[in-house]
Amino acid sequence: MFSRIRAILKLTRIEHSIMLIIAVLASELISNRTLPPYFILVMSFITPIFISMGSFAINDYFDIDVDRLNKKIDRPLVNKSISPKSAFRIAIASFFIGVFASLFISSGAFAIALIFAILAFLYSYKLKETLLIGNIYIGLSMMIPFIYGSYVASYTISYTVIIISITVFASGLAREIHGTIRDYKGDRKRGVKSLVKYIGVYYSAIISAFLYFIAIILSIYLFFVKSAFYHNIFYMISIGIIDVVLVYVSVIYLRKKFRTQTLFNRSRNLSLLAMGFALLIYLLVNII
Repeated sequence: MFSRIRAILKLTRIEHSIMLIIAVLASELISNRTLPPYFILVMSFITPIFISMGSFAINDYFDIDVDRLNKKIDRPLVNKSISPKSAFRIAIASFFIGVFASLFISSGAFAIALIFAILAFLYSYKLKETLLIGNIYIGLSMMIPFIYGSYVASYTISYTVIIISITVFASGLAREIHGTIRDYKGDRKRGVKSLVKYIGVYYSAIISAFLYFIAIILSIYLFFVKSAFYHNIFYMISIGIIDVVLVYVSVIYLRKKFRTQTLFNRSRNLSLLAMGFALLIYLLVNII
């Protein structure tokens, strides 16, 4: 029983759902200093949780052959702790629950949930192999919780949330381009039309570094925006540390001598950790 539950949580990458909850909650507090009614608040969490779960489950379903070739034995479908048929059912059920919960919030929330559930399916099925489209989708999926949370709380999108959303999108897209550099050898064998295939590793790394630069500039600009972030020393110090990490990650990909699998793995973990902490900072600043 417990092993089955553990496998499902592994399949659906539940830790990403937790990050989405933090993003939605932070956005709700930024947009409206008080939280929505309890029922709406719960529904606003259920939607991103289950759509995220469905996204990862369907991704592993379509990627099972590739994961087997890459010997990713930690994946539930590869080690057979979950069958492909079960993974597909979990994905569809998760999408349904997530979209259904949004119906209780508003028509706008429902539209956002439905669109991103469909895009998640299409991404796993085909979009991820299309030049930049798959990368852009991932960037959008990382920023949409802020748009969604703002809309749930106030039926509008605040200026502060727009700045944060662009920041998250830029850093998310940068991280995805770094991912195509890291996975280029394997993607080339599969015929994936990644940015690296057309412009090479170095110029792809430059574009990624530029996107991180935009994210860093916007994170500093937020310090001067009339909001909870305005002249907030805790925010400036915390986000400054994260910005340094992003610069470090960019340098790893820009310098040829640093492009080793060990450093790629380290930078991937560091960038994810940095983005997770950034979400936490957005939330803490508005709680404190």
